[in-house]
Amino acid sequence: MPPQVALIICTIFVLWLLRLEHKQAPEVSFALWIPTIWMLSIASKPMGTWFGYGLEGVGAESGSPLDRVFLTGLLCLGLFILASRNFNWARAAKENTWLVLLIAYMLFSIFWSDIPYISFKRWTRELVAVVMAFIVLTEQDPHQALQSLFRRSAYILIPFSLLLINYFSAYGREYNRWTGELMWIGVTLQKNSLGRLCLIAAFFFVWVLIRRWQGSDIPVGRYRTYADVLVLIVTLWLLKGSPDGAYPATAFAALAAGLATFIGLLWMKRHRIHLGVNILTAIIALIIALGIVTPMVGGSTVAGFTSVLARDETLTGRTGIWATLLPIAMQRPILGHGLGGFWTPTFVEMYRINEAHSGYLDVLLGLGFVGLLFVSMFLLSSCRKAQRELAHDFDWASLWICYLVMAVVHNITESSLASLTSHLTAILLFLTSSYTAATLHTPGASREV
Repeated sequence: MPPQVALIICTIFVLWLLRLEHKQAPEVSFALWIPTIWMLSIASKPMGTWFGYGLEGVGAESGSPLDRVFLTGLLCLGLFILASRNFNWARAAKENTWLVLLIAYMLFSIFWSDIPYISFKRWTRELVAVVMAFIVLTEQDPHQALQSLFRRSAYILIPFSLLLINYFSAYGREYNRWTGELMWIGVTLQKNSLGRLCLIAAFFFVWVLIRRWQGSDIPVGRYRTYADVLVLIVTLWLLKGSPDGAYPATAFAALAAGLATFIGLLWMKRHRIHLGVNILTAIIALIIALGIVTPMVGGSTVAGFTSVLARDETLTGRTGIWATLLPIAMQRPILGHGLGGFWTPTFVEMYRINEAHSGYLDVLLGLGFVGLLFVSMFLLSSCRKAQRELAHDFDWASLWICYLVMAVVHNITESSLASLTSHLTAILLFLTSSYTAATLHTPGASREV
């Protein structure tokens, strides 16, 4: 099939999926497309990369001009929507204390960054993430709005990833620079980013289909169920990786952890077993501690899982990366190098790496142990909110808890915690913000914008 024909067919299919989604949630406002577009942008290649700016030169340190204009536009639109909806900023800050402290600390860290101007521009991206989350928060039904956002993202990114891999290989495939093995990247920048996208989408559709099977979801036509099943199958096919065996092992492990948690929660609900007040928090804290310690002990804490995931004892070179980066992190252990102040083009070129392959080590490099404390407390506060939600909305709380478990597991050998603009961390941000939705609406405020 000619690539142009495949592109037309894929586009028609995606538009059909989006039409089905609109019929399922007609009460969602048009303004939800603003955070949806933002979510699509962070889950795929940057705008500048699609239009030829690449990842070097002008776009490396501060992002391409196109990306800056795009994000500035989204920020202005987001602030306008919140103002028109009389958003209660003070109450939002009070209900999200650790998020506010984390954002404030990120801002202050600019003062000890070696590239303060670039760090400030990177901080504005974190601010955009918070504004996008608050837009969802002001929808009439934030939970339904979030489901629409998750579904739209998967409906668009998964089919187009399949299209790029099979018909536009210059965009959808790349080769390992050391081994030469073929890797699928789809609409994302790298194999592991595609794995993270598939991890998020696969669990969401499993959750949706199980709710629908149990009768907990709103009634839908059979075509919508068929569509969700089809997209789930494509997602799992992408997750298995290329024929060369290059697959995102960490995403597989995180998805397994999420599914195991979901099964456990369903079993507890069936047998009317209540989760203790501090048990879930203790489990998340233990996983976070494991993630912090793992780079410091050369990966020995997870060495037993390498054979199960078909990986060597070096965790595909991660132990060597950690051995290189840890001494550098210990040069500024308390405050770090400042937000975005470590991964400069000079350092990337010198060491031929652009992330620590550990979310916890990346936070340590940028924000130090103080930042690691703020990030951990944000995660634990999210955990406590999710646990309280179990008593009121089990289905929503189970989705939230499972994404939280997957995030803290995924960041043991992959990196996304250092920024709220990372796809998986953004999911947690949106879920955490949605908890306080009922208390933040101003009576009589319009939701038509």
